[in-house]
Amino acid sequence: MAATELNILPARGQKGRGAVSNIDGRFERHSHQAIDDGWLGTLMEDQDAPRTKTTLGIDGARSVITKNQSPDVPFDRSINPYRGCEHGCVYCFARPTHAYLGLSPGLDFETKLFWKPEAASLLRKQLSSKSYHPEPIVIGTSTDPYQPVDREKKLTRDIIRVLADCQHPFSLITKSALVTRDIDLIAPMANLNRASVAVSVTSLDHRLSNLLEPRASAPHRRLEAIRKLSDAGITVTVLAAPIIPGLNDMEIEKIAAACADAGASSISHIVLRLPLEIADLFEEWLSAHYPNRKEKVMSLIRQMRGGERYQSEFGNRMRGTGPVADLIAHRFALARKKYGLTGRSLDLDCSGFKRPSADGQMSLF
Repeated sequence: MAATELNILPARGQKGRGAVSNIDGRFERHSHQAIDDGWLGTLMEDQDAPRTKTTLGIDGARSVITKNQSPDVPFDRSINPYRGCEHGCVYCFARPTHAYLGLSPGLDFETKLFWKPEAASLLRKQLSSKSYHPEPIVIGTSTDPYQPVDREKKLTRDIIRVLADCQHPFSLITKSALVTRDIDLIAPMANLNRASVAVSVTSLDHRLSNLLEPRASAPHRRLEAIRKLSDAGITVTVLAAPIIPGLNDMEIEKIAAACADAGASSISHIVLRLPLEIADLFEEWLSAHYPNRKEKVMSLIRQMRGGERYQSEFGNRMRGTGPVADLIAHRFALARKKYGLTGRSLDLDCSGFKRPSADGQMSLF
């Protein structure tokens, strides 16, 4: 059969997963496509897509603190206890990192996970170095530290305990209500202005949230988590991210109002980013779940990105440019003022840091 006659089967999404396909990573020498031989397509019409199970491997990293020099973020160091994320957010900007492992940024990213079992001891070792200078550490910048696997592994709790023992300031970023499990460790640090939490709220629409972030906490659970954290004296900021014009931008004011009512102190936003493989994954997702909106959504995205699907320049990648991006930013500024969401979450106190010894003991001086 000539190549032009091949009937390529469309990608089929799985219930509970964000990515529709398992596209090849950008470093792979070969690409793979499913071809209909005249029989398979007919059989597939009557069957659900096979479920992909989650696996957990070991990340043998020798350190856990990652440094960055990005002018787009107000911190220079972070910790990610896991690689890959079972929440399955189709828009996740960290998806392309799985290509470095020879895996797909698609389904592999949310089903083939890796954890750092020695993270707590490695962290203590890094903090014990005489050359280490404390600045706020943000936990969960690339993948969620409270994704489902952490219910069993409790790796994030172990990391927080080390930071609390050392009185090292930290902030957490999550879209999971599981964060409330660790209030007993976070609150005492927050009371000393040495801890804060950022909760991601993308939509209050349960259907949209379930499709965008299939294994993350439902919107009402996140609002409950904000309330519990706030009631415990923990500063909570809200990340309305990503804002996708034509899909969730009509919720900006509702999200701000609901989060303020739950006790959040501030709100910030990031417009949708589509670097590398994520652009194709997101377009597949739109075709599968919102085909009637796809053309409009992609048009609005290009209007924020100089006619392209993405711009990677510092200063523009988080906010976009042009009238659409400006309007989104203006609406957030008004909502921030209206609901009193003007606080800051990373003005944390570093003065109480107690350097541990390599064996975990605290220094007397």
